[in-house]
Amino acid sequence: MGGGSTYTPELIDGFARLRDTLPVTELVLVDPAQDRLELVGGLARRIFARQGHPGRIVTTSDLDAAVDGADAVLLQLRVGGQAAREQDETWPMECGCVGQETTGAGGLAKALRTVPVVLDIAERVRRRNPGAWIIDFTNPVGIVTRALLRAGHRAVGLCNVAIGFQGKFARLLDVRPEDVHLDHVGLNHLTWERGVRLGGPGGEDVLPVLLDRHGDAIADELRLPRAVLDRLGVVPSYYLRYFYAHDEVVRSMRTQPSRAAEVAEMERRLLGLYADPALDEKPALLAKRGGAYYSEAAVDLAASLLGGREGRVQVVNTRNDGTWPFLADDAVIEVPARVTSTGAEPLPAAAPGPLFAGLIGHVAAYEDLALDAALRGGRDRVFAALLAHPLVGQCALADALTDRLLAHNREHLPWA
Repeated sequence: MGGGSTYTPELIDGFARLRDTLPVTELVLVDPAQDRLELVGGLARRIFARQGHPGRIVTTSDLDAAVDGADAVLLQLRVGGQAAREQDETWPMECGCVGQETTGAGGLAKALRTVPVVLDIAERVRRRNPGAWIIDFTNPVGIVTRALLRAGHRAVGLCNVAIGFQGKFARLLDVRPEDVHLDHVGLNHLTWERGVRLGGPGGEDVLPVLLDRHGDAIADELRLPRAVLDRLGVVPSYYLRYFYAHDEVVRSMRTQPSRAAEVAEMERRLLGLYADPALDEKPALLAKRGGAYYSEAAVDLAASLLGGREGRVQVVNTRNDGTWPFLADDAVIEVPARVTSTGAEPLPAAAPGPLFAGLIGHVAAYEDLALDAALRGGRDRVFAALLAHPLVGQCALADALTDRLLAHNREHLPWA
């Protein structure tokens, strides 16, 4: 779902390269934007042909027909497109808040637009093909996955942050990515690497070595001071800078083009490239679009859920179910889990310490309120979710953000 996305050739390339891991016989790209869908579909077929993949690629706007007979359904959609993202990144800054599409007020707006659409798709999948697995890459992944699981769908959430760190650390250590195992804890887009083990979950922790030898480079890429990594003794995800350096980030955002504007221009250029009938591989420009290693993560997860690599450990978004006692069982956490044909079961792990657990609990409470607002609507529920968010937390600010959120999203929120 969202097969017309400019991300899709990354996924296609992974399916082609990793066909022994996941032997796809038919891949259906579904998207309401027929013009984009045909450009992406044409390139997808050429990528398969160049790499000698025997699978068939189908494009359609008929969601019901697409899911018939599917073993797995991948969700990578954006309700409102880049125009809605541009708004999510703009109006929160009018109130002095981070404008970002997955966290803060902009992230809540995306959740409100997205959850009802995803649940409608999931219900149609369940009616026509109840055995299919749903793999959610649609942001905000934690809230969307929680909505799917609460509604009883066979779903697992997926993010590329962990596999990105795995690859980066492997290069720095000069080892294979599969030899690097992360002690990755938190919620989606609120995670920390508190251990990097070689050879398996019980292997030697080389995180202190990584920080000692490569701390400056890692900090620069995260756009956080090196001292933050040293004092915390962990590697936070890029998204933690919205919490650890909020005011600095807002000042920077006010002087630069929005990421949405950059991506929109990049998408225009990518679609122009995709239209070239001679292009039969993903272009280098796609690496700047985001979603690095998405294809490897998606193939690994689908293969495990469908029984081809049953029992492998992968970082996913799944139910807490007592993993961390300070969270509700139905909270969705992002942790290493053993994935089988019955789903994802988090590996036993020590609960995060108070410095991390406090922020995790705070954001998990916000996510619960955000999901309630997405499911039932209402200005008061939107206000409550914003008031609960650690990047808002003030009544006057939550009120002002609520007014702006509703004003910019009425076309996507019938109740508003």
